[in-house]
Amino acid sequence: MGKSPPLPGLRLPKRHFNALDLSRLLAACAVLFWHYQHFFVPPVDYQFHVNRAKVSPLYDELWWLFDYGHVAVQYFWAVSGFVFAHVYLADEGARGRFWLARVARLWPLHLLTLGLVAVMQAAYSGANGTEFIYHHQDAKHFALSLGLAHYWGWQADQSFNGPSWSLSTEILAYAAFWLLLPGLRRSPTMLALTAAVMALALFFLKAPDGPVFTCIGYFFGGAAVYGAALKGGLRAGLLAALAAVLTAAALWLGLKLHWSDAATLAGTFAALFAVLAIDTADRSDRLAAARHLGDASYGVYLWHFPIQLALVLLIDSALGSRGIARQPAFLLFFVGASVLAGFASHRWFERPAQKLVLKLAGKRRAAGAVAA
Repeated sequence: MGKSPPLPGLRLPKRHFNALDLSRLLAACAVLFWHYQHFFVPPVDYQFHVNRAKVSPLYDELWWLFDYGHVAVQYFWAVSGFVFAHVYLADEGARGRFWLARVARLWPLHLLTLGLVAVMQAAYSGANGTEFIYHHQDAKHFALSLGLAHYWGWQADQSFNGPSWSLSTEILAYAAFWLLLPGLRRSPTMLALTAAVMALALFFLKAPDGPVFTCIGYFFGGAAVYGAALKGGLRAGLLAALAAVLTAAALWLGLKLHWSDAATLAGTFAALFAVLAIDTADRSDRLAAARHLGDASYGVYLWHFPIQLALVLLIDSALGSRGIARQPAFLLFFVGASVLAGFASHRWFERPAQKLVLKLAGKRRAAGAVAA
């Protein structure tokens, strides 16, 4: 049976947000620059400070990426909230399909990269007596990682494919969204905004498990933006004005008050509003070519650390020095390889694996129906 018609008033007429898709890929690339400093961390079993300004190639031109690329994670969370609201609010049967869709989309690549990193970390540890960057490579953290529960508060720190910590916290945001979905359909803006404010308040008040509350706050912030758009708030001029105001606020909070968390919050939604302003102004769909670029962002994000670890193993064994990482050409190679891996992964692994999981689940349901 096909899907039922969308519930009225809960889906924007603009079906595709092309600039938003492109921004997801760019955000994934921003994280690569932040993690580039890993190349300069020697085999140590403790925190090691890297002077990024001295060792990063093209630092003078790209310092803002090397120093602040990590805040793209918060942008991912906000975009996810907006996209989930766009996809699921109007889908009457969404709650029944939700978790199968999430498992089919996320777990195959997560499990593949988890296993690869575990093998390569064992090789690195055997050669150096310590792990590379993420030092909690034990059975407990592996078991937690299998269920994407490795950053729910039970962990000692990041482990295995470390960047997946943000995906782990996002699973809890998904759970909250799934639970609140009936209420979000009745009052999408107010309920999402209330959830966002409550979660972010807990974070700013230094509640335990701050990353989880941060993720939930940004996620529902994005959902609240979608709710406001449903009420007619998605106008290019207004969005551009809000982006400008929030950009100014972010600069003031960061440079004058040195309140980095608040600056990140303001800057994240400034970026979201700016991107949505571009999408809203693009009424003739001139950015349609960017429509599928965001599909590679998940692969770029999960593949870049395994690629980095593989390169470190190769460099250490072949050259004995990681000085090559100071060359601009090597930076471009690392970013390019990660982006290519993201596109290849989506086409030849993620999509086939997703279809296989959904197919197997369908057969299981059919078999259960026959048995009943």
